[in-house]
Amino acid sequence: MKNLVLVINPGSTSTKISVFNLNGEEIKNEVIRHAPQEIAKFARVADQHDFRSKSIHNFLSSNSISEENLAFIVGRGGFLKPIQSGTWVVNDKMLEDLKIAARGEHASNLGAIIAYDIAKRNNIKAYIVDPIVVDELDDVARLTGFPEIERTSVFHALNQKAVARKAAQKIGIEYTEGNFIIAHLGGGTTVGAHRKGKVVDVNNGIYGEGPISPERSGTTPVEDIVNLCYSGKYDKPTILKKIHGKGGIYAHLGTSDMREVVKESKAGNTKFKLVLDSMLYQVSKEIGAMSAALDGKVDAIAITGGLAFEPYITDSIKNRVEFIAKFLVFPGEDEMDALFKGAVLSVHGKAPLNEYV
Repeated sequence: MKNLVLVINPGSTSTKISVFNLNGEEIKNEVIRHAPQEIAKFARVADQHDFRSKSIHNFLSSNSISEENLAFIVGRGGFLKPIQSGTWVVNDKMLEDLKIAARGEHASNLGAIIAYDIAKRNNIKAYIVDPIVVDELDDVARLTGFPEIERTSVFHALNQKAVARKAAQKIGIEYTEGNFIIAHLGGGTTVGAHRKGKVVDVNNGIYGEGPISPERSGTTPVEDIVNLCYSGKYDKPTILKKIHGKGGIYAHLGTSDMREVVKESKAGNTKFKLVLDSMLYQVSKEIGAMSAALDGKVDAIAITGGLAFEPYITDSIKNRVEFIAKFLVFPGEDEMDALFKGAVLSVHGKAPLNEYV
């Protein structure tokens, strides 16, 4: 009986797996951790396909879950061309774009690829929901001072959308009726302005825009970056690593473990406290900027992501921005549930099923 849904969410050093029944109950889940040295063996993300697939097969086998009982599969979406929010059928064109990774290498690219492989051999469908390239930006938010460069929308779309819906429910309105500012704080930080169900402006947390974060540089004076590029000290991969991967908190303190950073700050380490407080100041400033993008009409501000578990972090931001709107905290991320619910709505005909072209 095909009454189960498999959800696959590949991260940089982990693969999250959940199995839901069609009533919405999560019956099994696991986070499979991959040692950095294991991942380092692969030159490209696509090369990890068999390695990750084996982990998923072992999970299903050890929990006595047969692929024959799967109704459909949902994978986390990756670096595709800009698309609208919603559920998308995994098709040949999508797989082609993810495998060549023309728009960027990211572990999430594997979500749709692995989901499709399992779906194909069981004659069922595979879907993705709200990938990181969801693009609903207002036209005025796209321009930069370089005609050759346009701002692009790359952010924690899946979790931001899910949290915005929770915030709307919390204050008693529909997501499509209100205006929200959602800040996802993790290894990277994205702050989005949600107007009536669309993210009309958001910083590109992958490519060095917005606040500094544990692993990313954030907005930095452009001329100084150009000078570094031409200093002869760094090649292109090293500069890019300084922007995302080894930038931000890591570059200043030699660690991106925010538990350590907060602990040291509370213990009186002035350098750690200055860097941490600077990050929180910049997040607050970004929230303020997004309130302007919403013409000052904000129903609620919500903080989410792994860093939202730490009161020092959320309280610092709250003290600076609660004058704008009601302040809410939704710690962690509920991406597996969001992937499942998004796909179910579309499969049951309550939301569109989109075809990638």
